[in-house]
Amino acid sequence: MKYNRHVLIFSSFFVMAMVSFGFAGRTSAGSSIRAFPTPTPKPVASPTPAATPTPRLAQTLEDLQAKIRQRLFSPEVRRGRVGVKIVSLNSGKVVFENDSEKYYMPASNMKNFTVATALERLGPDFKFVTSITSTNVPDADGVIKGDLRITGRGDISQSTSFDPAFPGVSNYYRPIDLIVDKIAAAGVKKIEGNVIGDESYFRGFAIPEGWEWDDLHTYYGTEISALPLNDNVVDISVAPTSSGQSCLVSVSPGTQLVRFINKCTTGGSDTVRIVKLINQNVFEVTGNIPTGAKTKTVSFAFTHVADLFVDLLKQRLAAKGIIVTGAAKVTNTAADAPCPNCPAPPAINLGSIESPPLSVIAAKTMKPSQNMYTETLLWTLGEQVGRKNGGSGNSDQLGLGVVKGFMKQIGVADDGIVQYDGSGLSRHDLITPSAVVTLYTYMAKQSKYAQAWRDSLTIGGVDGTLRNRFKGTAAEGNIRGKTGTIDQVSALSGYLTTAGGEQLVLSFVVNGVPIPAQRTALIDEIVVQLANFNGRID
Repeated sequence: MKYNRHVLIFSSFFVMAMVSFGFAGRTSAGSSIRAFPTPTPKPVASPTPAATPTPRLAQTLEDLQAKIRQRLFSPEVRRGRVGVKIVSLNSGKVVFENDSEKYYMPASNMKNFTVATALERLGPDFKFVTSITSTNVPDADGVIKGDLRITGRGDISQSTSFDPAFPGVSNYYRPIDLIVDKIAAAGVKKIEGNVIGDESYFRGFAIPEGWEWDDLHTYYGTEISALPLNDNVVDISVAPTSSGQSCLVSVSPGTQLVRFINKCTTGGSDTVRIVKLINQNVFEVTGNIPTGAKTKTVSFAFTHVADLFVDLLKQRLAAKGIIVTGAAKVTNTAADAPCPNCPAPPAINLGSIESPPLSVIAAKTMKPSQNMYTETLLWTLGEQVGRKNGGSGNSDQLGLGVVKGFMKQIGVADDGIVQYDGSGLSRHDLITPSAVVTLYTYMAKQSKYAQAWRDSLTIGGVDGTLRNRFKGTAAEGNIRGKTGTIDQVSALSGYLTTAGGEQLVLSFVVNGVPIPAQRTALIDEIVVQLANFNGRID
C-alpha cells in the first residue's frame, strides 16, 4: 500500500473553568473544638458556597449528524466522492450514512475481507510449513547421495520482519540459517547433488491481477512465491568514495543474482537515483552523492525471489561447512522434473520449519498494511480451502472464491464487493461502506475469533498505519481499524467508543480527492467528533 504519514491538527476543545474558594478556620473531619469564654463576636456574613461546575450538556444525535454532513460539504472535497456508514455495534442503528451502497475503490481496506476470511477459514492457530526432504538418508559420513529439496508453502514469516532477536535491525540470513540448522541437525555434512527450491505449491502468475507496472519495483509491489524471503525485497545501498570517482553500490543480502549499471559519481549535490528494470534484477544507479555523505539505502522488489532463496541457502550451507557439489535450482511445476510422468522418488523427511500462528501473522499483515502477506494469505486460502474442497484453477482465483463464499455467509450483498486481488493494490477492486460495516459487525459479534481479529487491527496514535494519527485526541488508543491509501484514495474502517460509552462500527472511503492530507483530515475530524460525542445513540 502506498501511504503518506501526516500529523494532523484537530479542532480545539472547549475548556470549562471552575472557580473554587478557600475558607479560613476549617478543621479536619471528626476533630473537636474546645470552647473558651470570649466576648460576643461580631456578626459575620456566611461564606459564599463554592461554585458548582456547569455540567456539559449532552449532545444530540441530530447535532452530530449535522456536523458530519457539514464537514462533507467542505470545499476541498467537493469534487470527490465520500462514502460513509456509521452504526451502533450493539443495536445496529444507523448513526450516519452517505452513499453507503455505492462502489468505491478501497485501497487497503480490501485487506479486511481477505484477512477476516483467512482467520475464519484457516483458524488463528494455522501455521505455514516449509519441508526439508531428500531422496536418500545421510550415510554414516553424513553424505546425501542425491538432491536436497526445500518445499515452500508460502511461509511469509521467513523474514527479517519476524526476527525477535533483532528488532529494527535487518538480519538478512536468519530465515535461511534456521533451515541450515535443521539440515545440520539431521547429520548432513555433504550433498552430492543439487539444492532445489520447490515453489510448486502455488499455481498462477506471480503478479496479482490489476497491479500497475510502476508498483512492481517497489517494496509494496513484490511478487508472490511459495518460497518467500525477507518480504521478497533486497536493499540497494549507495555510498560515496573519493571525489570524482564512481559511487560504491551494493546489495543486501549479498548475491550474484543482482547486476548494477553504475553511472553514479561521488561529489556535487545529492541527485542519486536508483531504477530497477522491469522484470529483471538489474539496477541502474545515476546522479551524484556528496563526498562524506551517509550511505543511502532503498528497498526494492526482487524478481523471482525463489532464485534468491536457493542461492542464499547454498551460501549458508557452505558457511556451515556443508558441501554442495551440485547447483542451486528452482522448480515450480511437475514438468520441470527430469521424468514428469515417472513416479515421484521417495522423500525422506529431514525436518521442517513452522511459522508463528496465523493470529500473529494477521497482525503483522494488517497493522503495517503488508500487501505481499495479504496476497499470500489469499493464495493459501485457495489451496487450503478451495482446492481441498474440489476446486480447480489458479491459487488466487480459488482464494477469491473462498472470500466470496464467506461474504455471502455473513450477509454481505452478492455485489457488495468486486475483488481482483487480496490487498487492494489493484485499481479494479470495488467495495461499499455497507459491506465493510457488515463484515466488522460479524467479526465483533459472531466470529469465534473476534479477539484475534480485533488484535490484528491498527490502533490510533499507537501502532501500525495509525501510529501518527489521532495523538492527543479522544480517538487516541480508541479507534481500532484498517486504513487504506493509494493515489486519490483514502479509507478508514474500524471500531470506536464514544464519550457517552456507545460502541460504533464505521467505514469511510474517499475517492477522487488528489491531496492525501485533505482526505485524511476529513476522515480524522469526523472520527474525533464521534469520539467526543457524549449523547445517546441507542
